[in-house]
Amino acid sequence: MADQVKGDRYLVTGGAGFIGSNIVELLLAKGRPVRVLDNFSTGRRQNLKGYERQIELIEGDIRDAAVVARAVEGCACVIHQAALPSVVRSVEDPRVSHEVNATGTLNLLIAARDAKVRRFVYASSSSVYGDSPELPKREEMVPRPFSPYAVGKLAGEAYCMVFSRLYGMSCVALRYFNVFGPRQDPNSSYAAVIPNFFKALCSGVAPLIDGDGNQSRDFTFVTNVAEANILAADAVLEGGEVINIACGEGISINGLLELLHEILGVGIEPRHGAQRPGDVRHSRADISRAARLIGYRPGIDLREGLRLSVPYYRQCAAPPAAAPAPGGRRTAGG
Repeated sequence: MADQVKGDRYLVTGGAGFIGSNIVELLLAKGRPVRVLDNFSTGRRQNLKGYERQIELIEGDIRDAAVVARAVEGCACVIHQAALPSVVRSVEDPRVSHEVNATGTLNLLIAARDAKVRRFVYASSSSVYGDSPELPKREEMVPRPFSPYAVGKLAGEAYCMVFSRLYGMSCVALRYFNVFGPRQDPNSSYAAVIPNFFKALCSGVAPLIDGDGNQSRDFTFVTNVAEANILAADAVLEGGEVINIACGEGISINGLLELLHEILGVGIEPRHGAQRPGDVRHSRADISRAARLIGYRPGIDLREGLRLSVPYYRQCAAPPAAAPAPGGRRTAGG
């Protein structure tokens, strides 16, 4: 990409991941030069297929300060998506969750400060609100993290605020609410509820609901989130802001399953298991600050986002094609 201006680059950490790759795609569609940093621990090369010649790729870990410094060099903006996802995984291994999500973020902030990066956009999480019964969740509420994952994300927010105040960096933290859509891995042992439901329903299997299913979430289509990151990268901000990114509407897990039954034209009764440790009961965002500060408005609602996701999840659930018979022909029945 010799025609790129070095200082105009956008570094997307975790750019081979679910959300990161959607951000990369949107940046490229807008003509922005992109560098990706990913260690492919949860990201997938398939997510960047077709874009290999349009991006600069650095394979490495955000826990490695030398790799991070090389990745940030010459970039105008860092869009930091790299993380070890999953509340459940953090409960099982809080140390590694902290090292990646908190210490890795600090490494990036130090490198961005030293490289005089113009804007640092940090992917935080609605999990920082914890199990407060107050709805909707507003950014000025006192955080009550309920899991090591939430603690790590909150630590990253605090570091962004401190670096903005101490070093004059322009950092903004986006609190995502239950993102879903194409490239979300339904086969991970830590897969979220929507890919799990799609996988089960497309395979004719009873979906599993953790707990009674009356818990509620504010599900947000990934294209909305990708657009929010670019808006946050470009907006005029003081630095240190925290902003909810969601649709501003809640739905119960039982209601979500009913909606998927309708969209897919199936009706498979669920199984119920134990409630997952670290999960919050209800979550719904106030997104007025996002509209005011960065001009964010979710363009795709839950129903439309689910409908747009159907082809991807049907493909994920499809059985692998049979190997061709000798001579290049396929056989039926052996």
